[in-house]
Amino acid sequence: ADDLSGNLTGLHITEETALNTLATTPVWYEREPNTYTDFGGTYAMTARVPITHDRQAKKGAITDVTPAGGWNEDLTANNMPWLMQGFLFADAREKPSSAPLNGTFRQITAVANTDDSYAASAGLGSFIAGHLIYASGFNQPTNNGLKTVVTSASGKVTVSETLADEASPPSIAKFQAVGFEFPSGTVALDVAASDVMLTSSTTDLTTLGFNVGEWVFVGGDDTSTRFADTTNNAPFYARIASVEAGALTFDKTTGTQIDDDGTGKTIQIFFPNAVVRNEEDCTLIKRRSYQIERQYGCGAGTVEAEYLTGSVPNEMTIHVPTPGADAKVNVDLTFMPMLVDYASVDDGVKAGTRVTALEEGFFSTSFHVYQNKLNVIDPTTLNPAPLVGYVSESTITINNNVAGNKAIGVFGNYNANVGMFTVTGSDTTYFTSLAATQAVRANPDVTRHIILTRQNAGIVFDFPLISLGGGLVSVAANTPVTVPLDSSMAKGAKGYTMMVSFFPYLPTVGMANS
Repeated sequence: ADDLSGNLTGLHITEETALNTLATTPVWYEREPNTYTDFGGTYAMTARVPITHDRQAKKGAITDVTPAGGWNEDLTANNMPWLMQGFLFADAREKPSSAPLNGTFRQITAVANTDDSYAASAGLGSFIAGHLIYASGFNQPTNNGLKTVVTSASGKVTVSETLADEASPPSIAKFQAVGFEFPSGTVALDVAASDVMLTSSTTDLTTLGFNVGEWVFVGGDDTSTRFADTTNNAPFYARIASVEAGALTFDKTTGTQIDDDGTGKTIQIFFPNAVVRNEEDCTLIKRRSYQIERQYGCGAGTVEAEYLTGSVPNEMTIHVPTPGADAKVNVDLTFMPMLVDYASVDDGVKAGTRVTALEEGFFSTSFHVYQNKLNVIDPTTLNPAPLVGYVSESTITINNNVAGNKAIGVFGNYNANVGMFTVTGSDTTYFTSLAATQAVRANPDVTRHIILTRQNAGIVFDFPLISLGGGLVSVAANTPVTVPLDSSMAKGAKGYTMMVSFFPYLPTVGMANS
C-alpha cells in the first residue's frame, strides 16, 4: 500500500521476565490508546566534518538511539490493576481469585446445578464460607454475578445461589472474592470521635486479607445487609486504620455513623480484590519491565511491528477533566525503553498469546465520580468538611524519575536508573471563601481521596498526607473566581504515599448518583 491509516494499527504489552527478556510463552494484552506521545526511536547521526579545502562534510553514521514510548487511554474499571503494579513498583496485595494478577490461573472446569458448585483442578481452597464472590465470563448468565460461598475445597466452591450446569466454561471464566457476609447479629458499629470500629463477635477479621489503608464499602443493596439507621449509618465507604481479630478500625469515612448493634442484620462488607501501593519495605519494591508492540497493518501476511524492549514504567498522569464533551477520566502513560526493535511482514510479530481488551465503559466526570475530596486532617472527626466545594478539573501525576543509562559498546540504553518516587497534583477549584488560600499559608496536614464508580465496580485513589501550594486567586470579568491548588503528596503515617483500591464489584447503593 502507498499509505496506512492510523486506524489500522494496534497496541499490545507484555511483562518481561528480566530486562529485555520475553517470557517463554508471553501473553500480550491489548491496550486502547486515544493518542500517542513519542513512540519509537530517535536516531542520532554523526558526520565527519574535517577542516579541508573543499569545505564539505563526509557522510555520517548512526551513533545512538533514544527510545521513548507513551500513550493516552481511558481509565476503565479493569484496565489498570495489572499495569498499576509497574508504575507503583510493587506487587498488588490480592484477595482470593481464580485468576490472580500474580499467581497461577485456575481454569474453571465445570459448573454444577446439583450442588451449586464451581469446580477446578485445584487452587480454590483460599475461599471461605461467607465470602461474596463475583463470577464473570460464563456462558450461562445464571452463573455470573454476585454469589455467597457456603463451602470450599481445593477443587470446588459451593454457593448459596442456584447455578446452571455448564460442562466447559470459557477460558476467561473466573470468580474473585469481593466481599463478606457476616452471620446475623454478629457485627456492630462502635463510634468514637476519632474513629469508627466495625466489631465482629464470631468472624476473625484477620483472616479476610484486609490491608491497612485500603478502602471498603459497608452495607449491601438489601436492607437486611445494612445497618438499620439509614439516616446516620447509610452504607458508606471507609478507610482501614487497623485490623484486629475482632475489629476493623476506620480513620476516614463518607457520611456519618453512630453506634449500632446490628441486631438481626447479616451485614455485608465489600472490599477490593486488589490494592496497589508504593511500598515502604525495600524488599517489597519491585521494578518491572515490559515489551510494547505497535502493529502496523491488518490481516495475515501484511502486518509489521515496532517493539520497545526493556520498557520501565516512568510517569502516569491521571486526568479528571471538566465535565462536558469528551469528559472522561483518562491516563497518560510513559515508559523508559532500552531499545527499539522491528519486525517486517516477512518476520511476523513476536510469538505469544494476544488477549483482546475488555469491552468496558469509561468513567464520566459528570456521572461516575462518587467523591473527590480534599480536606485538612482533623482528628476529631472521620468525615471533615472539604477544603473546597466544587472542583473544575484535577490531575494526579506519578513520577518514578527513570533515566536511561548509556554505556560504551551498547546501542540504546543498557539499563535504567530509578530516581525518587514522587506524586503531585493540580486542581482548579471554585472560590467559596479564602479558606483554601489560608490553608496553603498555614501549611496544615491535608489528605485526599477520589472514588470512581460505574456499573457496580469502582476504584479508590488514596493520598494520606499532602502539602498544599498555589492558592493564587484568579479573578476575571464574566467568569467564576477560581483558586488553583498544587499538591505534593508525602509518605503518610502508614508508610505509603499512594494506594489504589480496585473493586471488581460494588452494590448499587455504592454507585455515584445511585
